[in-house]
Amino acid sequence: MREVFQKELHEVQERLHEMAADATRIMEHASKAFIRSDVTLADQALASADQMATKALALDELVIRILAKQSPVARDLRILVSALRISASLERMGALAGHVAQIARFRYPGSAIPESLRATFVEMGALDVELGRKTEALLKDPNVDLAKSIQAEDQRVDELHRSVFETVLGDDWKENAIFTVDVTLASRYHERFADHVVDISSKISYLSTGEWNDSI
Repeated sequence: MREVFQKELHEVQERLHEMAADATRIMEHASKAFIRSDVTLADQALASADQMATKALALDELVIRILAKQSPVARDLRILVSALRISASLERMGALAGHVAQIARFRYPGSAIPESLRATFVEMGALDVELGRKTEALLKDPNVDLAKSIQAEDQRVDELHRSVFETVLGDDWKENAIFTVDVTLASRYHERFADHVVDISSKISYLSTGEWNDSI
């Protein structure tokens, strides 16, 4: 029975890793679509984002079956409860990346970004993709030090997010209302994507130490 349980736990871990890879790929495609006005990449990101909900539901059902059959305690219980919450964060990351792609899709063949903010979104997208890859690594091989290192990159995304708002609220901002709405929403989606990575890193640290730390 214990061997079956360990196999089931391994399957949960593998599915979480797969979802993290999906979310990262969606953001990578969405960011490029947003920056380049690439409708093909936008459509790919949107299709993949739609699939994330199905994968999250299937994973949640697996975890609930394991909880019902095995009645785990202590660390095993923490793993499964955390898996449910991590699954929700990963699904949301995919959805947020899909929202970025959707903006690019709506504005095609035009651009959703004025030239003055292009560099900001290039950096923000690259940071989100890197954070997604670190999430993949964490779910493949949990590491508290890597979980803690994510905080610095998230802080940079927050700084970029604030800079977008400062720009659109500044006296020098002369772009039309569509640009204002697009960049404000896209910035928020990028920022929330990174926030979910931080949330996942906190859960990974909790799995490793048994201690919850909101500052991670």
